[in-house]
Formats: sequence, C-alpha cells, structure tokens
Amino acid sequence: MLSKRVAVVAVLLPLGVIVILLGGWVFNIIFAAILAGAGYEYYNIFKNDKFAPSPLIIITWIIILAISRGFFAFAHTDVILTLCIFFVVTRHIIGYEKGDENAAIDFGVSLAGILYIGWLGSYLFSMRSMPDGAWWIMLTLPAVWIADSAAYFVGKRFGKHPFTRRVSPKKSWEGYLGGVFFTTLLLPLLASFLSLFSSSITPIHGIILGLIISVFAPLGDLAESLFKRQFGIKDSSNILPGHGGILDRIDSWLWAVPIGYYLILFFTQYG
Repeated sequence: MLSKRVAVVAVLLPLGVIVILLGGWVFNIIFAAILAGAGYEYYNIFKNDKFAPSPLIIITWIIILAISRGFFAFAHTDVILTLCIFFVVTRHIIGYEKGDENAAIDFGVSLAGILYIGWLGSYLFSMRSMPDGAWWIMLTLPAVWIADSAAYFVGKRFGKHPFTRRVSPKKSWEGYLGGVFFTTLLLPLLASFLSLFSSSITPIHGIILGLIISVFAPLGDLAESLFKRQFGIKDSSNILPGHGGILDRIDSWLWAVPIGYYLILFFTQYG
C-alpha cells in the first residue's frame, strides 16, 4: 500500500509543480477538472436509495465557480452565487414533480457540495492570482502533506488516544499533535528555500502557515470522513492507487487553501 502511495506521488507531484508554475489556462482547466472530479465523487457518496442529488448540477456549478474565480477573481460573485441557487432549486423542483420525494433534502445536498468543493476549492485560483502566487501555493499545500504524513507515522507508532471516536476512530491525538509539531518545524525550512524564488516569503511566514494550517486543516479530512461514515463508504473512489479518490486527496486542501489565502493577504498588508 505504501509503495503504491509513493509511486502515485512520484508521478503527480512533479506534474502538479509544472502546472502550478505555468498558471493561466493550463492551471485553471486542470484544477477545475480536479474539483469537478471531487464533485462527482461527492455525488457518489450521497447517491443512494433515499437521496438523489444532481451530478450534472454539482459538476457544472463547481466548474463555473472555479473558472470564474480563476479569470475574474471575486468579481461578479454575487451574481454567480445567486444564479447558482436559482438553478439548483429549480432542478430539484422539477425532480419533485417527477416523483423525487426527498427533493428538498437533495437540494440541500447538491448546494452543499457545490459550495463546499466549488467555493472553498476555488481559493486555489485566488491564491495563484496573487503576486508570487505559485510560490505561495507551493508553501501552503506541503503544509497539508507534512501534517498528514507526520500524523500517520506518529499516530501509528505512538497513537493511543482517539482524536474522534466516531468520525475517524483510527486518528489519534498523538498523531494530530505530531502533525502540528513537524509541520511547524519543517515548513520554515521550505519557506527558506522558496525565498530564493520569491522575496515575499520568509521563514516566519512558514512558521505561521505551518502552525495554523496543521491545526485546522485536519478538519477537512474529518469533514469528508463524516460524509463517508454516514453511508459506510471507505474511499470516495479508487482512481488513485493507495490513495483512494480525488476527494480523499484534496479534503484537507479545502480548508488549508482558504486559510492560507487570508493569512497571505494579512502578510502582504501588514508585513
């Protein structure tokens, strides 16, 4: 299992770095597709005998949110979100007319998926549009990877006290604190290296980002675990050998990137 995880990372990591550095259309299209894939997996989690969220609506509006953020930043957000709500509720009104007895709940599930994955995930595009955005992304996302890896190995060796008893019982407080410790320790070293390419980044930024992201981003992992536990699902899909699905890989990003974005705004405004 570990060898499969390493092999996937060895392939995807350099490709991801290239796409982040390229930016523009390439970045926007590829990462919009990643979010759309996560949206489809979200639909599959909730799709069952009782619920019928709309995959077309979820995927379409995730892509619209992502692409619009990539090209227009936060401009026209009010119009886009208003249209999104109108379209989603109309789709489920039609669904009720066709016999979907849980259409009101399905409306909530569809809209939640669009906002949770599409809105939060689109902060990646906002971060890439910032000055030195590529380098900030390459500081922010590794904070998630370091925290996840450290939590896994520390938890496996020393974990005794469950972090959550129901949502994700295999995670431990020891692993969580190990993730916080090692991310706060190692991210300043990465920041020192990235400062060779961007004068905006300093080791102090690495400490702050590492600490805050490692404290809060695991909630993104728990949020997806909550979705899966509700329906007895282990992985969102098996598209990535050893890793599960796309949503399994980006669940913590959905917290880390918005948090990182606003911290970077603070850094750039107040030093």
